[in-house]
Amino acid sequence: MTEFLEEAEALQTNMEGMKHLSDSLSTFNESFASWLYVMNMNALTTDWTQAPLPESFELAKKRAEETAVAAAEALKRAREEEEKARQARHFADQTAFTEMTEPDTTYMANLTTATGTTAATTTSGKSGTAPKKKPGAKPKLTPKERKERSMEIERIVSCLPLEFRGSDPGLRRNMETVIEGLMDAPGSTVKLPDLIKPPDLNQARVNKCLIALVNRKVVKKDSSSGTVLYAWVGIP
Repeated sequence: MTEFLEEAEALQTNMEGMKHLSDSLSTFNESFASWLYVMNMNALTTDWTQAPLPESFELAKKRAEETAVAAAEALKRAREEEEKARQARHFADQTAFTEMTEPDTTYMANLTTATGTTAATTTSGKSGTAPKKKPGAKPKLTPKERKERSMEIERIVSCLPLEFRGSDPGLRRNMETVIEGLMDAPGSTVKLPDLIKPPDLNQARVNKCLIALVNRKVVKKDSSSGTVLYAWVGIP
């Protein structure tokens, strides 16, 4: 009877589990059936296309073209801005160079007057009047003074760009001649024509040397009086 009672209790437990499983399946079937019904109704009332329409391809193509055009315009603007910046830099450099190398009108007038005076002097010399003589040569330097001057010139040239330091021997000689002319000038102030010694030291070479010295602040350029003057300053 004890074993029969235990088996009866086990049968009751299993039957309760079956009932619980049946209830769970019933709940799931009802929910799943409801979901299927909703999907069926949704399919009947809504048209879900499974492939893109021709309008979709046209829209995609239009968007791709707009993107390409925008990228091309951005690249064009970037190039234009870069070109404008390059032109601005070039214009600034050209302006600075023009300010440094612009010929002085007073110098041209003086040169014209000097040319006319020279021609008149030559004519008068031919007619019997002796031409005016240039001032005497500069005083000779002692060996000590020549050595000190050479050391000073070497110190100044070593501060200039490479082309003046030996890459162009002719330009270096021209620079040394210009520096000596500035040192020997009365009051250490000269005009550009005073330093020209053709054919080796022409106006272009003198102008180039003076620009380098002015940029290094070894020489001071002054045009306040109407004539461009170059004053020797030196390196402290």
